[in-house]
Amino acid sequence: MVQPGIADKWEQKRLRHSHKHPPVINVNRAVVENLTNGQRVADSLATVMGSWPFIIVQSIVLAAWITVNIVAWVHHWDPYPFILLNLALSFQAAYAAPIIMMSQNRLATKDRLMAEQDYVVNTKAEEEVKAIMQHLEQQDDAMIDLLRRMEEQHNTLIAEFAAMRDRAQREGIVDANNRSTQ
Repeated sequence: MVQPGIADKWEQKRLRHSHKHPPVINVNRAVVENLTNGQRVADSLATVMGSWPFIIVQSIVLAAWITVNIVAWVHHWDPYPFILLNLALSFQAAYAAPIIMMSQNRLATKDRLMAEQDYVVNTKAEEEVKAIMQHLEQQDDAMIDLLRRMEEQHNTLIAEFAAMRDRAQREGIVDANNRSTQ
């Protein structure tokens, strides 16, 4: 019966890599692809209303409104206490708050998805590291096995050379100082 060689032995023990987890997805792209038109509008409005340019423009408009109504030479369309301005700002706040909250809810959902995806990626990385460590352990075992075999061969060669030297000395071919006789 023929014994398998070392290469065959290690080929059989060789680790094969396989993924046991879902593939990694781009959460940002997945969320954007599933947005409705209303959600896109809400996100756009939340982005605009939560920016410095919006605050600066709104502050300029409010200052102009108040200034024109205080200093107006012809007609005060909204005299002090600026009831029409309060109504416009209340109207803006009544619509802006729910739109911004819808956008924030979507961002919270997106954050949950990203956290879940991070968990999947971390799990995948842990599996990969475990596979690499197993592979390295197998390589260590193979190297130790090779080292032992080389050591056995080395010891065998030393024993054979010693036996040859002893035989040569007995037969008088080599003197005790390892010099050939003529």
